[in-house]
Amino acid sequence: MTSSKHQLNPEKWVEKYSNYLFNYTISRVNDREVAKDLISETFLAGLKSMKNFKGQAAERTWLISILKRKIIDYYRKINSKKAQAEIKPTYFEEDQEGDWLEEQVSNETAKSAEEELINTELGVAIYECLGKLNEKQAQIFKMKTIDNIDTEVICNEFNITSSNLWVIIHRARTALASCLEKNWLK
Repeated sequence: MTSSKHQLNPEKWVEKYSNYLFNYTISRVNDREVAKDLISETFLAGLKSMKNFKGQAAERTWLISILKRKIIDYYRKINSKKAQAEIKPTYFEEDQEGDWLEEQVSNETAKSAEEELINTELGVAIYECLGKLNEKQAQIFKMKTIDNIDTEVICNEFNITSSNLWVIIHRARTALASCLEKNWLK
């Protein structure tokens, strides 16, 4: 049973979270159709596992954790298709028919898929660590370092000085480095 603090309301998921989930996903998979598929899979997995929701996290946080696993699974699937076989005829003499020879061909995209998986896993770890920062610090860090929003815009939005902004960014980086060291580099 879910706690009274955090309840699931799947009827509102698309309305409340689809844009957020899409933005989160598109920045990791860089393909609109794949992103839409992953979000659909996330909603379906959420519906199937509603009975496991303990209410210890907000609904959006819970959906994001499902989505993160879907993204990682997506890259694992891509990565598993690394070795591809190529079949080509080999001829021993001009007047003979060829025999078919199956050779393993190195896949140039395999390395990039593996790198992409590592980058995705790192991205997931960074977002998990960002979730451990206080909300203001996390928002400012995301706006400045991920979204590349101008310093003046951020300062105006949060009513802080540029010096204060850089202190917040520095503290966020320090906390993130510590979190990643504990959770991702283990």
